Amino acid sequence: MDTLIRTHQPAPDFSLPDLDGKFHRLRDCRGRVAVLNFWSAECPHAARADSELLVLMKTWGERVTLLQIAANINEPEELLRRTAAERGLPLVLRDRDQQVVNRYGALTTPHCFVVDAQGILRYQGAYDNLTFRQRTATEFYLRQAVEAVLAGEPPDPEQTPPYGCAIVRHLV
Repeated sequence: MDTLIRTHQPAPDFSLPDLDGKFHRLRDCRGRVAVLNFWSAECPHAARADSELLVLMKTWGERVTLLQIAANINEPEELLRRTAAERGLPLVLRDRDQQVVNRYGALTTPHCFVVDAQGILRYQGAYDNLTFRQRTATEFYLRQAVEAVLAGEPPDPEQTPPYGCAIVRHLV
């Protein structure tokens, strides 16, 4: 699987606005593990991950920051606001021109990236191993990756193929 960014390398910094227009930078997460979750208001896979992520975030507490990045160019802001409120999401960032989506090579929602406290990419890929043929998840890749990084260990695996709804892009 060819990727734009590599594990064990610094994660590219970015600055994106939340739904209220306040900007958030990845580098502001230094000192904590950051989970980047490329997200969609309309994707059932993203919705499933959202409910589980909120539970995990309570377990991980202040040691982990979750950055949900609205990835689809066709989703209007009102839909993003309504869905974020319905799901109880504290923070959704808007990547209006898909610069971060493209820089990270995100393909699906969800497509997850784990960045350690020093800003190094440690995991990229699927939320878990649920697929069309694997109807029940038995491996929880994102959770395992975050817990490994919190313990000072390398995630295993460090990369998996993402699975979910394809990110909607406009051709240039």
